[in-house]
Amino acid sequence: MLHYAVVFLIIALIAAFLGFSGLAGMAATIAKVLFVVFLILAVVAFLRKRV
Repeated sequence: MLHYAVVFLIIALIAAFLGFSGLAGMAATIAKVLFVVFLILAVVAFLRKRV
């Protein structure tokens, strides 16, 4: 999951550099969502191991 977030972040940076603002914004939004999902799942996994 974190891997996909990083991939979309790189796509967003390259698209922004090349001037594709719509694609860059969409890829950045996807990267943010995937990163938040990763954080939530990581916290849940951490809490389940401690119990």
